[in-house]
Amino acid sequence: MDYRELLAKAKEVSQNAYVPYSKFKVGACVLTEDGSTFCGCNFENVSYGLTICAERNAIGTAIANGQTKIQAIAIYSPNEDNCVPCGACRQVLAEFKCDEVITEVKGEPKVYKLNYLIPESFQF
Repeated sequence: MDYRELLAKAKEVSQNAYVPYSKFKVGACVLTEDGSTFCGCNFENVSYGLTICAERNAIGTAIANGQTKIQAIAIYSPNEDNCVPCGACRQVLAEFKCDEVITEVKGEPKVYKLNYLIPESFQF
């Protein structure tokens, strides 16, 4: 799948983010080994620790649909150029062996290898 298609899906779902406190919308779209895509957006809670990131929401949706082999994830925020995953999301992506993280910089896709973003992740 084209990175622009993944980013377009992440961009679309970012508009559904529930962010009444931070106003920081994020959308994510994962690409699984079989070519399926699953999207998620972030949603906040007044107790910030209960907030769920878009990346983990998208991964959870993939898992709920029987998919655990994630090849790539696209992340988009209208609030920030080059929106990359937080540390917790990076570790979750490592758990599912996601290889590529796609973000947008000045309207163009930028691809990171996950091991660049989290070089010493926990492994089993």
